[in-house]
Amino acid sequence: MSIDLSAMSRKELTKLRDNIDKALESLKKKELKAAREAAEKAAAAHGFSLAELTGAGKKYGRKKSSGPKTKAPAKFKNPNDPSQTWTGKGRQPQWFKDAMASGATPDSLAV
Repeated sequence: MSIDLSAMSRKELTKLRDNIDKALESLKKKELKAAREAAEKAAAAHGFSLAELTGAGKKYGRKKSSGPKTKAPAKFKNPNDPSQTWTGKGRQPQWFKDAMASGATPDSLAV
């Protein structure tokens, strides 16, 4: 089957692309279902369920996260501007570097 793309209009090409996208998605779902069934069969042959092997809480899929990440508490504060704090993780802020250069100790800047 040969399709002459150069003879097709923009509308025809767009429709063809949409049909191809739908066909690919449908094929992906079929292949995914076949892969799951094969994995379940292999797990059952060894006396396990697929959920036991993957550690998933549900039959399929990942565990959901427990919620948004929480910000670490501040461990250091700028003595000149107490609103500026640093958790001690990641890059050192400039005010921390300046304080260290002027002879301050990390203990003196601790919250």
